[in-house]
Amino acid sequence: MTHPIVAELDAFKDELIAIRRDIHAHPETGFEENRTAALVAEKLRGWGVEVTENVGRTGVVGTIRGARPGNRAIGLRADMDALHIVEQTGLPYASTNPGKMHACGHDGHTTMLLGAARYLTETRNFDGTVYVIFQPAEENFGGGDVMVKEGLFDRFPMERVFGLHNWPGAPEGTFYWRVGPIMAAVANLEVTITGRGAHGAMPHQGVDPIVIAAAIVQALQSIVARNVEPVDAGVITIGHINGGFTYNVIPETVRMLGTARWFAPDVGDILERRFIETVTGIAAAMGATATAEFRRAYPATVNEEVSTHLAADAARAVQGEARVIPMPKPTMGGEDFSFMLNAKDGAYLMLGAGRGANDPQVHHPRYDFNDAILPVGASWWAMLAERLLAKA
Repeated sequence: MTHPIVAELDAFKDELIAIRRDIHAHPETGFEENRTAALVAEKLRGWGVEVTENVGRTGVVGTIRGARPGNRAIGLRADMDALHIVEQTGLPYASTNPGKMHACGHDGHTTMLLGAARYLTETRNFDGTVYVIFQPAEENFGGGDVMVKEGLFDRFPMERVFGLHNWPGAPEGTFYWRVGPIMAAVANLEVTITGRGAHGAMPHQGVDPIVIAAAIVQALQSIVARNVEPVDAGVITIGHINGGFTYNVIPETVRMLGTARWFAPDVGDILERRFIETVTGIAAAMGATATAEFRRAYPATVNEEVSTHLAADAARAVQGEARVIPMPKPTMGGEDFSFMLNAKDGAYLMLGAGRGANDPQVHHPRYDFNDAILPVGASWWAMLAERLLAKA
């Protein structure tokens, strides 16, 4: 039997789809979500939600008070920002902002939380307060960290905070949960190798930074394999190399960019130390100099146990026991919801979007959010509020 919350949210599914596709057509990247934030604020006010704008620069927080006042409160968080990707979907609601695209489903996350806000405002079937948090700049700019540092939890006191991410490869409408780490810590890597330029036909007259870069890339792969205990997890990936201009010239410099991922703090320390030692040591041994920057971006996203079970129970109430599945292992993706979970008890779940293994996944130029799960995610957030802040 369909839960009444799901049925009610499903009744205005078409409106949610229209909102989601409007946001998709007008993507805005980190701390530039002015149109998106204005749309969110307009919708919330139209439904009778108290709105606070410019929280964490372009963030929006809605305050929804239940049937009776009280000191209890929870927070529900969605991210609003898009990515710097050229969209290739060909959809009628494709991006109208060149070079920007909602390729991670944040348009869907924002819409699901708007749906929950509408339902909670219309019913107010809870005691206390629900804060709906629309966060900017999840992709690369740490908007969650900015909101926390600007006093999110002081201005809007709450017991727990909950987040949700669509998971394209999982069956449509299934929830995945796990206690402890669910997403990895992230560091951005940058390397600049400085050698000595020369004619490509006379390499002995120079110090070739391209050869040195190749040696460094190969050696970096041994850090996890030979320094991290095999039962632990770590990743070092070089994703960009830039050096030289033509066929027969050895360049002066090569620049490389990459990422590191881990869960245990001591693994992060090992990766940082060995990354710097490997880059600078190989460069020096081959007659060049190198700078190696290991910039920690996001900590690991770690679910608190009690909050996780509360979140999973709410998911079961929405979708049934069989569609709420323990997540056997975390993902090496990163999330700045980690900053909120470092400051406040809470949990982060995955919601299956039903895309096949050969379909475009998140961060792909042909990815599109599955609108069929909008009422499901909205119902989960609404269910959390009604269960955690149950009327006396």
